[in-house]
Amino acid sequence: MKIVLAPDKFKNSLTGLEFCDAVEKGIRAVTPNCDIIKLPLADGGDGTIEVVNYYLKGKTITTTVNNPFFEPIEASYLYAEVSKTAFIEMAEASGVKLLQPEQFDCKNATTLGTGELIIDAIEHGAKHIILGIGGSATNDCGIGMASALGYHFLDEDDAEVKPIGANLSHIKTIDTTKIQPKLGAVNFRIACDVSNPLYGKNGAAYVYAKQKGATDLDIEMLDKGLSDFAKVLESTFGVNPQSVKGAGAAGGMGIASKVFLNGVLMPGITLIKDLAKFDQNIANADWIITGEGKLDTQTFSGKTIKGVLDSAKAQKVKVAAFCGAVDLDEIGIKRLGLEYTNAVMHYAKNLEDAIENDFNYVTKIAENFAKKHLI
Repeated sequence: MKIVLAPDKFKNSLTGLEFCDAVEKGIRAVTPNCDIIKLPLADGGDGTIEVVNYYLKGKTITTTVNNPFFEPIEASYLYAEVSKTAFIEMAEASGVKLLQPEQFDCKNATTLGTGELIIDAIEHGAKHIILGIGGSATNDCGIGMASALGYHFLDEDDAEVKPIGANLSHIKTIDTTKIQPKLGAVNFRIACDVSNPLYGKNGAAYVYAKQKGATDLDIEMLDKGLSDFAKVLESTFGVNPQSVKGAGAAGGMGIASKVFLNGVLMPGITLIKDLAKFDQNIANADWIITGEGKLDTQTFSGKTIKGVLDSAKAQKVKVAAFCGAVDLDEIGIKRLGLEYTNAVMHYAKNLEDAIENDFNYVTKIAENFAKKHLI
């Protein structure tokens, strides 16, 4: 019998690999000879880097780059020499996690450091770069990143502008003649889980800038900047930014990744499944066991379990979900396509007990599942 274990993490609790170990322990206590394949997953959020490295088997490279306010910091990324693949999270160089809340000021922030990480990876020999664009402190439409790659952004006097969001409206032309020569030989895949357009009421500034320190006046100015800069992008690259799904992700890094990197935007779970060779590995499986902290209505919108179910349905593989908590009724569970669900909260005395003893409870769930469905 072939069982594939494909969970997300339980936030602030079990990692995906710990989940796999707990489930394996429970199953083997009942049916020792099962063929068990561990494929931990993630959807691009916290903990993704550990899951990526499970497949890449890379090393951490640390270098000095600019933070969102042009100050030097140490930032890291993963690089796997064998596959020439780098995994870069823009939050490492250009993220809100680097700042105190009182420092948030996205109109004056830059993605320059993210571009410097990309350059460093290319200089190390990367031919494939996976870029995660969550958690940004910026709204510069990626001009900081692009500046590090050799793009130059010029005003009406042909003077170079400082690459921050507040200057987007000043840009009249883009000089593309001095781009890093190796850039075109690198394949970029971008983990992007939002579909916001670049500008307008659902765009980067109006939806996300406030939480990055923008005032109402800042938001108006930034939105106009994105709209003005979109015209420059269209005349330079022949792409209408407003037509690109996810263009407004991470303060405009969605469209920046497409035009400056020739990157392909895709959901984080799709990217991780590709790394895991998920569809090949689940072939002829009897069950896939997945899981996450909470099974609820958000699961329908691109989270890990939904990604697992999409692949399982195509190959007619049954799916069980072991979760921290289940907040869906039977109709919702059936709509998702799950054959079996169970939750740690069905066993634990309270939330504290659930978090403290989640490994043991998941092991117990796996045992009970195996007794019912695997023998």
